[in-house]
Amino acid sequence: MTPLHIIRSAFMAGICIGVAGFGFLSLKAQDQYLAGCVIFSFALIAVISYKLFLYTGTAGFIKKREFVPLALVLLGNIIGCATFSLFTRLTPMPLQETAQALLQSRLDLGLVNGFLLSIPCGFIMTTAVIHSRKRNRLPMLFGVPLFIVCGFPHCIADAFFYSCVPLEFWAAHLWEILPFYAIIVAGNFVGCNFYRWVMGDNPS
Repeated sequence: MTPLHIIRSAFMAGICIGVAGFGFLSLKAQDQYLAGCVIFSFALIAVISYKLFLYTGTAGFIKKREFVPLALVLLGNIIGCATFSLFTRLTPMPLQETAQALLQSRLDLGLVNGFLLSIPCGFIMTTAVIHSRKRNRLPMLFGVPLFIVCGFPHCIADAFFYSCVPLEFWAAHLWEILPFYAIIVAGNFVGCNFYRWVMGDNPS
């Protein structure tokens, strides 16, 4: 599989996350938070249906020496999310403000708490993907709203939310955002691999 194919697939996965994230921010801005959590499941449904590369759907299944492809997946996901975030600048809904409040709440966690809270998200995502491959969609339909209502950071969903934030906020908080984002990427990776590290078995 070529790097270009990986990037293209990951880019489309990022677009799927962006579509769902747009809906989530729209409903959250209308005080319909729980409904937003539920419809975010569309992202994972689309990713699995199209067999796209999503960082948190891939990290729990990589083998040795596959970190470069995983990095390409992460890059493609981020580019896709950032691309779709442009739509939030076209709508009259206060999506940028909603995203900024979410990002601020993330930064308020601090690096240690952000890392620890991102681990369960990775575990939930790998569990959902495993069962979806076995044609059992319930863990996916429940798992996505679960990690959102619990406040477990998802590095690709957050890539979309962060991309929606006004540029002046980024300029003021750049050196807080970058290390925090890196730490939740790492935390998600730990969570995605938690089962096989503890059980010594590949769950797939």
